[in-house]
Amino acid sequence: MLMMNAPRSGGDWQVASWPQEDVKAHIEFMIRLAGDLNRDGVLVGAEGLAAPSEAKIVRAGRNGVPQVTDGPFAEAKEFLAGYWIVDVESPEHAYQVAARASSAPGRGGVPLNMPIEVRQVMSPPST
Repeated sequence: MLMMNAPRSGGDWQVASWPQEDVKAHIEFMIRLAGDLNRDGVLVGAEGLAAPSEAKIVRAGRNGVPQVTDGPFAEAKEFLAGYWIVDVESPEHAYQVAARASSAPGRGGVPLNMPIEVRQVMSPPST
């Protein structure tokens, strides 16, 4: 799983403040990346996530009743902006995909070089 973490700025990632052509270029890059990964047969799933201001934290309360609060926590310097799940043959291949995702264009077309956390999705233990 490749997780794209975006820096916090004023509580949310400030993509909304980018010029429209920069937002369009960023989204087109992400669509192209997903298409390429799908064509290569390695894409399992990918999604961009809503801004942190729309997130909720849920805990089990008394008798399992959901306790819902705003989240994520304000002290976080970064938040999960999106993810890809890829099925590749090696960690090195996952790192190559992560580096490509990290190079997504930002304001003025400058690569964002955002951190992409790479973690193996756990499998159930063998019986």
